[in-house]
Amino acid sequence: MSTSKKITFTEDWVVVILGLAIIFLALLRVNIPKPSFSWETIEVLSTKILGADNLLKIGGQFLLVYGIAILGAFLLGKPVKHLLIVFPIVFVVTLIALVIAGNNVVKEYNLEAVIFSLAIGLAISNFFKLPNWFKEALSTELYVKIGLVLLGTTVIFGDILKAGSLGLIQALVVVISVWYFAFWLCKKLKIDEEMSMMLSSAVSICGVSAAIATSGAIKGDSKKLSYVISLVLITAIPMMIFMPYMANWMGLSQEVTGAWLGGSIDTTGAVVASGSLVGDEALKISTIVKFSQNVLLGIAAFAISIYWTYSKSKSAENAEKPTLKVIWDRFPKFVLGFIFASLLFSFVISPEKIDTVKDGLKSVQGLWFTLAFTSIGLETNFKDLFVHNNKKPLYAFLIAQTFNVIVTLLVALVLFG
Repeated sequence: MSTSKKITFTEDWVVVILGLAIIFLALLRVNIPKPSFSWETIEVLSTKILGADNLLKIGGQFLLVYGIAILGAFLLGKPVKHLLIVFPIVFVVTLIALVIAGNNVVKEYNLEAVIFSLAIGLAISNFFKLPNWFKEALSTELYVKIGLVLLGTTVIFGDILKAGSLGLIQALVVVISVWYFAFWLCKKLKIDEEMSMMLSSAVSICGVSAAIATSGAIKGDSKKLSYVISLVLITAIPMMIFMPYMANWMGLSQEVTGAWLGGSIDTTGAVVASGSLVGDEALKISTIVKFSQNVLLGIAAFAISIYWTYSKSKSAENAEKPTLKVIWDRFPKFVLGFIFASLLFSFVISPEKIDTVKDGLKSVQGLWFTLAFTSIGLETNFKDLFVHNNKKPLYAFLIAQTFNVIVTLLVALVLFG
């Protein structure tokens, strides 16, 4: 048995090391490039997206994430040989997804890059037989959790204080009531606890990010996570389009409409798009409320982690009394990285410094998430997403989302009416 120090790190600590390394590289003025993927015509695609300057930025991002992935494999004691071949392939597939999602027509429907990376990955894995060594080189959880540590840099607690207390009050009421209802419903439908946790967080907090954070906290099944993400992204589209018209039909003010949209639509992009259809005030309020829910993500991930580690330590295989040590050993350390990054950017780093690094960090954060969903697609059999036992989570999601829409409307009327 090897005693090499490089295998003494657990994945969660490696994630914290790598995520914070990226953040401190940015703070130490190491340029993290932010390539553009927005285009409307083939001419713009060929001259702007595929232009030398943008390709140089894409290449810079590739070298950064490639190097981090190799370092992660080394720290975890995993073989690097196959990763050297597999990661560039995953990156190219991810790049295709980002380019597709950058098209203006696609953006209007708020179809995010993760859905394309997942779909392309699924297509490849289902039409071609990938060798085992290829799948073993995929590090989905590592990529997701690095993205989550970087997500902490965007959750600035000071902003929510400026945004006003009403948004935070609404977020608290909606998140707690909707999460509890969704979890209760899943139990009634006899859905397993892993899926219940991810689904409840996705519906109640902030969609994709909440599902990813919860999955990381409970070491969830990537197939279940991809199913929940698909539900979030698919249902966000009709909600984004029809809810503004429903609000107009009901004669709601822009303030109430904005609070309703921000509290019930699960993806931030769809909230912004939907709020824009109503007006400037609706856009402002919807963004405030959605951001309030995003701020609660770290607190929710922490609470879920404590609950999960404590409850699992009481299982038959671990019948000993759950102690602080047991909880600490099982606690996902990436949550600490997320919270540290958030506190650092909220109270330590100057606003001027944040302005210089936030775009690059946000871009590479999105890249890690998209790389993760490419990996999920590549290691997943398409039929596993739609087998008969997945119908109950679908029903639970739709019922919980309906409950969310109604509760959020009532809260919005009380607080913003």
